[in-house]
Amino acid sequence: MPKKMSLTQLGKKVAIPKSPDQAALEKVSNPHPDTDYVIRFTCPEFTSLCPMTGQPDYAHLMIDYVPGKWIVESKSLKLFLQSFRNHGAFHEECTLAIAKRLKMVIAPKWLRIGGYWYPRGGMPIDVFWQTGPVPKNLWLPPQDVPNYRGRG
Repeated sequence: MPKKMSLTQLGKKVAIPKSPDQAALEKVSNPHPDTDYVIRFTCPEFTSLCPMTGQPDYAHLMIDYVPGKWIVESKSLKLFLQSFRNHGAFHEECTLAIAKRLKMVIAPKWLRIGGYWYPRGGMPIDVFWQTGPVPKNLWLPPQDVPNYRGRG
């Protein structure tokens, strides 16, 4: 069983943070630090705000990572992602801010994020980033988010 690291949100009623900077991204120890494996989080209803118009922007996010010493606690990740709901930033900023914050907090062996953004102005903007080459001998499933045709 993973060692708990002073978790403040799991099992408690917690309000959605007002901004990503106020969100507490928490971690627990990796139960299998001697084994490379992939953890995937999928957020098909990610929401942020356009910094110019204040209109909502929507994305399907996929986060894959190979944990090192730590894994992210999922409730804290959900609250962190929800904190973008009232946050004004371009697609690129949101996608990279999420990836870089995860990298800083859990120091994974490898991480990638796919931000599949729904169109505004008739054009989807998809944003992809990863920390480096995929570790050897690792089964990495494709993200398989369809090209825009309603993405559903």
